[in-house]
Amino acid sequence: MPAFSHTHETTIAASPEVVHALIDDFHEWVKWSPWEGLDPDLQRTYDSTGVGARYAWSGNSKAGQGSMTFTSITPERITVDLEFLKPFKARNEVVFDLTPAGAGTHVAWTMRGERNLAFAVMGRLFFDKAIGKDFTKGLASLKAAAEA
Repeated sequence: MPAFSHTHETTIAASPEVVHALIDDFHEWVKWSPWEGLDPDLQRTYDSTGVGARYAWSGNSKAGQGSMTFTSITPERITVDLEFLKPFKARNEVVFDLTPAGAGTHVAWTMRGERNLAFAVMGRLFFDKAIGKDFTKGLASLKAAAEA
């Protein structure tokens, strides 16, 4: 199956610790995730904190259904296992790399995985642009939340 990887980056005028705290706790994602607001009745469940913490959601056709689990958390990197169940099944790895940048933090947000052949073609035409817009929106919201 063809592999894919998308990385979007920004620099935030806040310390790595402030940015890290917004990413390493799924409860904080409501402040910046680009997918918040897709379903006002979204059902969320949270399990634990730290490595192994799990967040699951179920919503309308826009929000879909899936879960995320922290698989690694260090001061420089947070890694998440992302599993979509609806509207399609997929499993991807999400990585946030945090690098000090002067008084701020450089954030690189990467999603990678594999696609079947049909999704590889459709992904290049539709998904890649949509996820790029979502990542740009999410990084702008993360920046606003961290700098507030």
